[in-house]
Amino acid sequence: MSNFGKVAVMLGGHSAERDVSLRSGKAVLSALQQAGIDAVAFDPAEQALPALLSDVKADRVFIVLHGRGGEDGTMQGALQLLGLPYTGSGVLGSALAMDKIRCKRLFIAQQLPTAPFAVVHSDTIDYAGLLQELGGKVMVKPANEGSSIGMSAASTAAELEQAIAAALKYDSEILVERWISGREFTIAILGDTVLPVVEMRTPRAFYDYEAKYQANSTEYLCPAPLTAEQTTAMQRDALAAFKAVGASGWGRVDLMLNEQGEHFLLEVNTVPGMTEKSLVPMAAKAAGLSFSELVLSILTQTLPISEMKQGQ
Repeated sequence: MSNFGKVAVMLGGHSAERDVSLRSGKAVLSALQQAGIDAVAFDPAEQALPALLSDVKADRVFIVLHGRGGEDGTMQGALQLLGLPYTGSGVLGSALAMDKIRCKRLFIAQQLPTAPFAVVHSDTIDYAGLLQELGGKVMVKPANEGSSIGMSAASTAAELEQAIAAALKYDSEILVERWISGREFTIAILGDTVLPVVEMRTPRAFYDYEAKYQANSTEYLCPAPLTAEQTTAMQRDALAAFKAVGASGWGRVDLMLNEQGEHFLLEVNTVPGMTEKSLVPMAAKAAGLSFSELVLSILTQTLPISEMKQGQ
């Protein structure tokens, strides 16, 4: 454990996902400390970054910042300038994965399955025409938010107008995506390993913020009840999507499976939730990894390759 030196667990931050990040960060911090690692919490909303070197004297950083400022390449670039190793994807992979629109364009370029979509920059558009173009029902998402923040479904012109107006409060670029009726899944990636598929089931209209963090009615099935062929195909495309956006280290890819049995990629998450009840730890547990082992595996990726091999 001494190889890691002092580890700053970066949590909180300024994004709309601050509360979730604080919960994730505290769980990671506790796991590291219980494993005997010299780890401390660091909230960039309360401390200036140079304090990582001057006051904390950190040797590496475990990033558990969700959303803007922590998951979009900004913090990754700052840490590189400070010369501190950090967990997860680099600057480019983080930035591309955070942007749902660029993600989808990369999926299409790699011939990976994703739902038809349009990009909107204002609330002065032909709502009825856009709905008709995308099949009559759509999902509206800010391009650069996570945890389903600012997302809503629309099946009438009035609903679409409201949904776009709501999303524009979070971003100047909005993704309007054809609605997929079916089941929702997520697939975690750890290094080059694809973990078991998790299915999320909710009685709500979709797997929104409340279904993720507040409702008791959400069900999770892991490994998901799929055929071997479906599992293999979804895991293959999830890994391909992860690599297409330049993500690395660890993360999560979200998908839908429609009523005809076709799957569609939704997005890539490079700093997903890390409470002990989150989806990545759930998938890791199904693969035989405890929460502590998962956290240490992610942190080990910050070591030089020579030291990683010595620890194996």
